[in-house]
Amino acid sequence: MSTDPNHISSRHAGVGQSGQDNLVDLVRQLTRQGSHLAEQQLNLIQAEVREATNDLKVAAGGMLTAAVVGISGLGVVLMGLAYLLGDAIDNLGLGTLIIGVVALIVAFILYSSARKKMDAAHLSPERSRRTLERTPDAARGDLTSGV
Repeated sequence: MSTDPNHISSRHAGVGQSGQDNLVDLVRQLTRQGSHLAEQQLNLIQAEVREATNDLKVAAGGMLTAAVVGISGLGVVLMGLAYLLGDAIDNLGLGTLIIGVVALIVAFILYSSARKKMDAAHLSPERSRRTLERTPDAARGDLTSGV
């Protein structure tokens, strides 16, 4: 049998076939196409979730790499600033404390910004969800609902 949904098999084109046979064949085709549509929708949802997850993995890996390299460089720079400030105010301990507090404030600001970006990441497949919500109406022939 042809996979073309508009194809009518030759056994139903002949004279003498009842309309009931045609109806049964049409229901079979509709069921097959409905199953195929549901499978395609599931594949689309899986692809969207996989894409969003992969994007988050790449971003997290980049952030981790930057953190490892940045922490070592930042430690050296902060110690240098602490020595310079301690030398300028003639108190190495106070200079180190001031630099440490400033570094913690900057770290908190950066963390808050990154947290907001992570919270804004979309992990739900919105397009597929909307399509699935409209599917029953589309099956009934109402192609305008939810648009």
